[in-house]
Amino acid sequence: MTVTEKTRPAPAPAPLPLSPALRPRRGFSLGRTLKYTILIVFVFIVMIPVYVLIVTSLKPPADVNPATSWGLPVRWPWQSETPGGATGFDNWSAAYTALAPSIGRTFMLAIPAALISALLGSMNGFVLSRWRFPHANLVFTFILFGMFIPYQAVMTPLVQMKSTLGLPSDISTLLLVHVIYGLPICTLIFRNYYVSIPMELMEASRVDGAGMMRTYWSIVLPLSLPGFVVTIIWQFTNAWNDFLFAMFLSDTAGGPVSLALNNLAQGAQLANYGTAMAGALIASLPTLLVYIILGKYFIGGLMSGSVKS
Repeated sequence: MTVTEKTRPAPAPAPLPLSPALRPRRGFSLGRTLKYTILIVFVFIVMIPVYVLIVTSLKPPADVNPATSWGLPVRWPWQSETPGGATGFDNWSAAYTALAPSIGRTFMLAIPAALISALLGSMNGFVLSRWRFPHANLVFTFILFGMFIPYQAVMTPLVQMKSTLGLPSDISTLLLVHVIYGLPICTLIFRNYYVSIPMELMEASRVDGAGMMRTYWSIVLPLSLPGFVVTIIWQFTNAWNDFLFAMFLSDTAGGPVSLALNNLAQGAQLANYGTAMAGALIASLPTLLVYIILGKYFIGGLMSGSVKS
């Protein structure tokens, strides 16, 4: 052992972690308190309509009036004045019976529209970002124009084109329209996401002899899950909640749930508000479940292409 090793001090032991009871606590913060107070107020304001929807849907028709719209049900759904009388459960049963066929048609619209527009937008984004061609930026600019044209401005030309081509007033026409009008936003999301993919992967695939489609299917597509989550959620929600296209390009017999809900609400203006409120809650459940299940992936997908590596 050398002299230097004898005189070298021994390393100090690592400090023991403090127990939660001995850790210093944060003091009062006016900014943090104000922030949470504002958030709680906003949540309360947003939940007011939901509260009215729920309590009204649970009230029998005789108990629904403007004076008691904010109050809890006097008689809960399992209660009735007379045996066999109307209850709040009847609102949900009637609403589901009226909306069930259109809910099935809306699933047949929203799911294919989301998948097809996401896949086509992914291909567009790949070509415009990583497989460049002359005037690619100009083409991308023209595609983005579709995002800034108000839908109300194209309703008359769309209806005239539908009549000229003899397209049916059902889900198939709405599917075509939602795929076309979903391409600009899907292309934008995927293009910004693919810009973050290293160009060295594209060059390596070319060296290995892979063409454009081979590179897309084997290299780019497996990396595209965050972008697909964002675009599918976005397009599913737009197709499910759409009312404008449905009103002009379809009818009640072959249209989505938004048209059926509108007809249900118009009838409820003279009969039963509770049925209309129950129908609104039933119609909103699919999109609500999508955001509850995939909400964290939606935010992650939005952020994944925001910074270029």
